Amino acid sequence: MRVNKAVITAAGRGQRTLPLQTLIDTDGKDKSVLSILIAEVLRAGVEEICIVVRPGDEQSYAKEAGDQAGRLQFVTQENPLGYGHAVYCARDFVGDEPFLHLVGDHLYISRSGQGCATHLVQVAQNQASAVSAVQPTRENLLPYFGAVGAQRVPERPDLYRIERVIEKPTPTRAEQHLIVPGLRAGHYLCFFGMHVLTPTIFSILEEQIMSASGRANVTLAAALNELARMEQYLALEMHDLRYDIGVKYGLMNAQIALALSGQDRDLVLSQLLELLAVRELGRSST
Repeated sequence: MRVNKAVITAAGRGQRTLPLQTLIDTDGKDKSVLSILIAEVLRAGVEEICIVVRPGDEQSYAKEAGDQAGRLQFVTQENPLGYGHAVYCARDFVGDEPFLHLVGDHLYISRSGQGCATHLVQVAQNQASAVSAVQPTRENLLPYFGAVGAQRVPERPDLYRIERVIEKPTPTRAEQHLIVPGLRAGHYLCFFGMHVLTPTIFSILEEQIMSASGRANVTLAAALNELARMEQYLALEMHDLRYDIGVKYGLMNAQIALALSGQDRDLVLSQLLELLAVRELGRSST
């Protein structure tokens, strides 16, 4: 199994402008979120990249990709029928190959120096299997993520065989269906926003789209749940960091995380401490 292609989805109603936002990367340079994601993909050895966008957004994305624009292909999602439909739009680009999939409103920061996507792709290729990156997540954050029920793979403490996938479950439903042996109480394995998927996912999505009869919302989670029934589908526990830039303060949190992981760490820390000191001084004087 060799992963040569990547699909980044960026066509959601609240998502389409987020990859165009500019942040200061770990090297201290201004970059768009899109450029940072492209670098993540290339670091994993994947060089064919498809961006799923809304019609008319191609030029803006190509501009923000800069020198990397020439290696991108754009596919448009004509009708906003959901996340699963957005992935399905890349079917012709992917063909019969496995592919790396990232979402355009997440940023990933590795704690090990090895890229997050690099780690995921290596595991998928070694296991010859679809693999989704997951992270133990507190139950109060379940409304923001898809989650999985799974069993640990023997002699692989970071790898799980997925049995069930539920999109944004309630704590009650998660407790009933998504308990993972060995995980801390009140924590569940939630998606990291990064997957290596087999082309089987497209036949599943096609059936769901036909059943939806042109109505939103075709979810990827439902297709992944079916994928787990049809073939081996694994979850890789990641100890890295993921930031959803589409939530409240998401961009700010991602920027702080990039700064604290980069070459300007000491400068940013000193500025944050100064800001907190001024704030506390203002409180004490009132």
